[in-house]
Amino acid sequence: MPSLETLIVFTIAAMVLNISPGPSNLYVMARSVAQGPRAGVVAAFGLAAGALLHTAAAAFGLSALVMASAEAFTVLKWVGAGYLIWLGISHWRAARTARPTIDRPASRPLPVIFRQSALVEVMNPKTALFYLALLPQFVDPAAGSVVTQSLVLGVIATVTAIPCDALVAVASGTVSRRMAASPWIARVQERVSGTLLIGLGGMVALGEQPE
Repeated sequence: MPSLETLIVFTIAAMVLNISPGPSNLYVMARSVAQGPRAGVVAAFGLAAGALLHTAAAAFGLSALVMASAEAFTVLKWVGAGYLIWLGISHWRAARTARPTIDRPASRPLPVIFRQSALVEVMNPKTALFYLALLPQFVDPAAGSVVTQSLVLGVIATVTAIPCDALVAVASGTVSRRMAASPWIARVQERVSGTLLIGLGGMVALGEQPE
């Protein structure tokens, strides 16, 4: 197990990284703007579930194999980018028939949002790179099993991201709900969400393989 000092330092570092604006914040914001705070919070938990899979992969060295293969990285990058863009296009399509969102049931069931969010995170090669770059800096082979230490640190990084993303979800979702009193605003919300997701897909597609 990592030492208490290492756990404290790592937790602080993880919180600072998670507070900083990034793709996960934008993704959660897109979900919240489209369907309200609950959808955003569920998306945050979905991202966390996907991140836990990356944690396990990094701990057991699977991510290292993917990141070392140009072909595997390229496939994962384009699949992830395509999925984000597809989600964004679905929001733009929903905008054609959008209605005022106050008191309107979520157009996408929360379990579906959770699964989609987890899949988005699983297919994000940048998340794999993040864990591969961050975890080894705090792992001490003399302190015990490297796999156990990596898993513990990865869980901390994932758990500390949830309240940060949830705060974004509540703030952006609440504002959007208060503004959504007319059909045209509802359509704008769907288009903003779709644009954010398509933009994220573009960012993933343009990402280069790490050296």
